[in-house]
Amino acid sequence: MIRASTRAVGRTEGLVSRSMSSGPAQDLVVIGGGPGGYVAAIRAAQLGMKTTCVEKRGTLGGTCLNVGCIPSKAVLHSSHLYEEATHSFKSHGINLPGGATIDLQQMMRKKDQSVFNLTRGVEESRMRRVIPAKNILIATGSEVSTLPTVPIDDQTIVSSTGVLELSDVPRRMIVIGGGYIGLEMGSVWSRLGTEVTVVEFLDRIVPAMDREIGAQLMRILKKQRLNFKLSTKVVGATKTPVGLRLTVEPSAGGVQEIVEADVVLVSIGRRPYTAGLGLENVGVQVDRRGQVSIDDHFRTSAQGVYAVGDVVRGPMLAHKAEDEGLVAVEIMAGMPGHINYNAIPVVVYTNPEVAMAKTYDSGGDYALGMVKILSDKATDKVLGMHVIGPGAGEMIAEGVLAIETGTTTKEIAKTVHAHPTLSEAFREAAMSAHGKPTNYYKM
Repeated sequence: MIRASTRAVGRTEGLVSRSMSSGPAQDLVVIGGGPGGYVAAIRAAQLGMKTTCVEKRGTLGGTCLNVGCIPSKAVLHSSHLYEEATHSFKSHGINLPGGATIDLQQMMRKKDQSVFNLTRGVEESRMRRVIPAKNILIATGSEVSTLPTVPIDDQTIVSSTGVLELSDVPRRMIVIGGGYIGLEMGSVWSRLGTEVTVVEFLDRIVPAMDREIGAQLMRILKKQRLNFKLSTKVVGATKTPVGLRLTVEPSAGGVQEIVEADVVLVSIGRRPYTAGLGLENVGVQVDRRGQVSIDDHFRTSAQGVYAVGDVVRGPMLAHKAEDEGLVAVEIMAGMPGHINYNAIPVVVYTNPEVAMAKTYDSGGDYALGMVKILSDKATDKVLGMHVIGPGAGEMIAEGVLAIETGTTTKEIAKTVHAHPTLSEAFREAAMSAHGKPTNYYKM
């Protein structure tokens, strides 16, 4: 029998251990109430399992709902509205006497209210309990990765959480990391008037994306007043009476340079949240990065212990964790379960949005917006899709469905798409695969 020792608020201590318990056992204890955990708990209950979900926060939803996806998209939306008001309204015949102004405190209150509306309604027990369980599902998510040379204080050197709590619009911001979090948050503050510089160790931004798409996104973001220093690493940071001073140098080594800012955002990725959970007590194998080793059925090296989401291999995405949580529980219940990891969509919520399903890297010409379909030369089945443009995060679902169902580009080309819509681009791209486009010609 496995047991979980829990408390409602704060980090869980001595969480997992082996015990001979005579008390009533749960069929499943889910550790973590984020997208992977609470979805798994709900599915387990639907399947008739006695289930307990353990969460360290006072609310469910994990990082995504409380300090990640949802609050960040709230400020992305607010900053986009401000940018529209200051740069686009006049061309539409909409005039604002005196011009648009920013009330950052109200913007942050709106963000907080969005989170509160989605988290209220569930109250926690404050008792400390020992829960015997037949199975345990580790779904504790991830935490911010840090740089030892740039210690986060969430005042002037901030994480993705702290950057959503700033009380003033900074004059200058340096974003360390050109991934989706850095670009999204950099876009927010750039729209609000901050001079933003993105420092990226690699020679490209959003390295997980198609190279052509990433290059075009950078061209667009430059037009939106974002600056970039690629192939550059940060080697130190010092505070000055008027802000921060970062020392940077080429990633391959070379002459150092000083760059200054009022706020620095460290967004170099995330790491599995597994330290201190007591996983070693039951023989769960964890690598040096904290990632839990699993087989194709989400089973760890310890009998009865499963793991999903950010603590296991693969991209750290809320919807990937959800799907894994559902499938893992169904496998526990003796049902068949499978995830097509080639059909997991990834979205960058910049303006324009960028989305992909399956990672392929290829060359090509640049366009202001595009849909790229990659298909199997022999079977014509869709293998990957990349989109850059308005609503890319919504449109990528058509690509995911095509990959999941083995749809061919000829079938997409034969499918009537309404006009005028953005989704027409899918049909046009599919027709282009056979040299028969009607609205696009390669110059």
